[in-house]
Amino acid sequence: MAHRPGKEPNSMLWFAKDPPNLISLVGLGSALVGIYYAILGVFPAAMIGLIWAVVFDWLDGRVARTMKGRTEEQSAYGAQLDSLIDVISFGVAPAVLLLSVGGFGFGYLFGGFVILAAAVIRLAYFNTFGMVDSSTYRGLALDNNVIILVALFAFQPLLDPSVFLIVLFILLMLLATLNVAPIRTPKFGGNWYYAILAYAIAMSALYVWQLLSLTL
Repeated sequence: MAHRPGKEPNSMLWFAKDPPNLISLVGLGSALVGIYYAILGVFPAAMIGLIWAVVFDWLDGRVARTMKGRTEEQSAYGAQLDSLIDVISFGVAPAVLLLSVGGFGFGYLFGGFVILAAAVIRLAYFNTFGMVDSSTYRGLALDNNVIILVALFAFQPLLDPSVFLIVLFILLMLLATLNVAPIRTPKFGGNWYYAILAYAIAMSALYVWQLLSLTL
């Protein structure tokens, strides 16, 4: 949305304090925690951070839809903020996970680039053309990448590290392909939020148990 000529916009921080945008920023912080622990190789903690980034990403839209009196500019700002945060949470974070599991080997930069490129290509397309309709996306939504990765990492302690790395690489390349594929996928809204919240709580409990096992 272009700014109307002759009208001075409110400050950047005024827009940031809008409740849905504050929730988006909390999700960004959660993603940062996930990236931090991914770099350190503490993957259970990384998974906790990333799955809650998904929860907050879903929550901001729910809150925005229930608020009355939000201006067009607030909505437009929120959409841009959400999209930029998605690049970090669902593009940078999976790329860092791959690099970390791969020991930050130079060869895995290609895989990281594919993940990031797919994320920004998808979001640029989505920001330009939007959804097919109110309940259908073009391509696989980026938050699905993290939802699936959180499930995969639950099996990491059971697999040989080299086998897990291969599975992770193949899965991430498949997800990147689906992110930009000319397919139609459903948008999970409404009561699906409670399903992802329950999933986040259950997986967080599992990963807390794994963390406690590491310290014993």
